[in-house]
Amino acid sequence: MTTHTDDTKSQGNAAEVPVRLNWSQHAPEVYKAMIRLETAAKRGLDPTLYELVKIRASQLNHCAFCLDMHTKDALAAGESVARIVQLAAWEESRHFYTEKELAAIELTEAVTVLTDGFVPDEVYEKAAKHFDEPELAQLIAAITTINAWNRFGVTCRLTPGHYTPGQHA
Repeated sequence: MTTHTDDTKSQGNAAEVPVRLNWSQHAPEVYKAMIRLETAAKRGLDPTLYELVKIRASQLNHCAFCLDMHTKDALAAGESVARIVQLAAWEESRHFYTEKELAAIELTEAVTVLTDGFVPDEVYEKAAKHFDEPELAQLIAAITTINAWNRFGVTCRLTPGHYTPGQHA
């Protein structure tokens, strides 16, 4: 029997795909280390910017579990639905974001999709204009961390739809 949350409707929806592996249960020390990394990576970054970065990387990596989590956390923190929706097409929706946020989003894409030619100098330099070096280092750490979480979520096929905002805070 499929269970449904407020995010899914019971009529006509496909069944949930089962989780492949509850990796955090089988590798608890790695999970604890990831939590410590997450805590360290977000230190000093604007919470809204941080959630936008997490959502954009998760979109690129097709991590449904992290998209569910971070869109809910962003909404709970006061982010607008319009900015979250437009994030997938940010290049055509630039007017929804500040120049600093745009630099962070563009850097997120470059770091996330390294196979597209590494991180171009112009992308890095644009970010460096908006973030001082300590903040830029934190931003790079945040991008790296969400990419690691995405790899766990996608590989282990973690199921979206059950997260409650702040659940992992």
